[in-house]
Amino acid sequence: MKTIPILGVALIVIGAAVPGYDHYSYTTKENILQIGPITATAERTHALSLPPIIGWLPLGGGACVLIFGAWSKKD
Repeated sequence: MKTIPILGVALIVIGAAVPGYDHYSYTTKENILQIGPITATAERTHALSLPPIIGWLPLGGGACVLIFGAWSKKD
């Protein structure tokens, strides 16, 4: 099987997709007040920002895997 080129291409695709999803947000529900059976809740949105290095590392790693995989087949 050609696992090395598949691994290299997968790393490049993952690395290229990260800049498109650089901001990840999620919503949580929190109890604000609870008095007996009466509760008050609030939905809060949290944002998580991914640094660009998380995208560049797999992109460069995938390129290196493809280059070194091609060099090793020539020997």
